[in-house]
Amino acid sequence: MKIVVSGASGLVGSALTEFLHSEGHEILKLSRGNGNGKSVHWDPEAGTINASELEGVDAVVHLAGESVAQRWNDVTKNKIRDSRIKGTRTIAECVAKLSRKPQVLVCASAIGYYGDRGSEPLTEESMPGTGFLAGVCREWEDSASPAAAGGVRIVNLRFGVIISKSGGALAKMLPIFQLGAGGNLGSGNQYMSWIDIEDAVRAIDFAINTNALAGPVNVVGPKPCTNAEFTSTLGKVLHRPTFLPVPSFGPRLLFGEMADEMLFSGAKVLPSKLEKNGFKFQYGDLESALRHELA
Repeated sequence: MKIVVSGASGLVGSALTEFLHSEGHEILKLSRGNGNGKSVHWDPEAGTINASELEGVDAVVHLAGESVAQRWNDVTKNKIRDSRIKGTRTIAECVAKLSRKPQVLVCASAIGYYGDRGSEPLTEESMPGTGFLAGVCREWEDSASPAAAGGVRIVNLRFGVIISKSGGALAKMLPIFQLGAGGNLGSGNQYMSWIDIEDAVRAIDFAINTNALAGPVNVVGPKPCTNAEFTSTLGKVLHRPTFLPVPSFGPRLLFGEMADEMLFSGAKVLPSKLEKNGFKFQYGDLESALRHELA
C-alpha cells in the first residue's frame, strides 16, 4: 500500500513509519519542506498541500499536532487548537477533492475527549466531557468531516497515555523513579488509560485495514489503572521505592490549568471497538508493557 503520514517524526509517527516500512508499504511523509519523492509539502497554518501528490494513495494517517505537555496560556492554547483543527481540515478537504481518493483517513484524537470522569467506564458511545482538551478533541474530530462527506472512511483514534521509553509521559517519569523519588500524583485515585507503543502502532495498522472500523476508536489497553497502581507497578519493575507522593500544589504552580486537566484528572477508557472487531493486544497488562519497554 501507499500510505501518507503526517507527524512522522513524532513518538508514534516514527514508530509507525518504521513498522509500515517493515511490512513492505510505501510511505510518503507530509512535510513543511520541499517534496522530494518521499515527502509531500504542506503548510497546515496556511491550509495548503500539494494535492496532486496524494492522488491514488491508499491511506492517509494524520498524527501531527502541537504538544499539549506545556504550560497553557492563551497563546499556547491557540497553537494547540489550531495545529489540530487547521491541519485536519486541510487534509480532509484535500482528500475530499481528489479524483482517486484514499480508502481511509486515520486521524489522531485523544481520550481528553472524555474529560475528568472518575471511575466511570467509558466507551466510544460515551458523551464528551468538559474542559479545554475535551473541547479541542470535539472540534478536532469534527474537522475531518469534509473527507467523510466525500465518501472516505474516517477513523478518529482517541489515544491514551503511550507507554514508551523513547518519549511521552514514561520517559519524563523515569529519571525521577530511577532515583527512588517517584510517587503518586496527588491522591493517586485518578485513572490512567494507557497503551504500549507497539500496540498503538498495531492499532493504527488495524484501523487502516479493517473496513468495519469508522468514527471514534479508543486506542487504549484493556486494563486501565489508577495513578497509584501505575506508580507502584513502575516502582516494582524498576526495583525502586515509590513512597514520596507529589503534592498537587507544585505541578499546579508550574503548569497551571494543564496540571489539573492532564495530571490530576483521569478517565477509565475502554477499547470497546478494537476488541469487538478482533484486535489482540500484545501487552494487555501494565506490568508486561513496562517490562517490555524497560527491558
